[in-house]
Amino acid sequence: MVDDSLSATFAALADPTRRSILARLAEGEATVKELAAPHAMSLPSVSRHLSVLEKAGLVVKSRNAQWRHCRLEIGPLLELDKWMEPYRAFQARLDRLEEHLKTMMRDREAGGPAGADG
Repeated sequence: MVDDSLSATFAALADPTRRSILARLAEGEATVKELAAPHAMSLPSVSRHLSVLEKAGLVVKSRNAQWRHCRLEIGPLLELDKWMEPYRAFQARLDRLEEHLKTMMRDREAGGPAGADG
């Protein structure tokens, strides 16, 4: 079976708790306990979410004495961003088409070039 890191990233991001954890880690490193604080769930539940994020390569854990620190790993998000680029370009083309059609309609309503009989 081929390792599909993009699918792992999407699967990890599918859960709002995991997205919240990533948002917190975007501010800087945090302990598991700090990451669990805003969530109404047990530490083992938060650890399971962190495990999914780790397997997707989005979080790296380190140990300093008895504390487990977590940090955001941006690489998988950059890969996802690269994958999405063609879709953003397509959306930009649709936006330009929409503006062009609006301009044509305004010109037609004003009796301008689109509505002129020549």
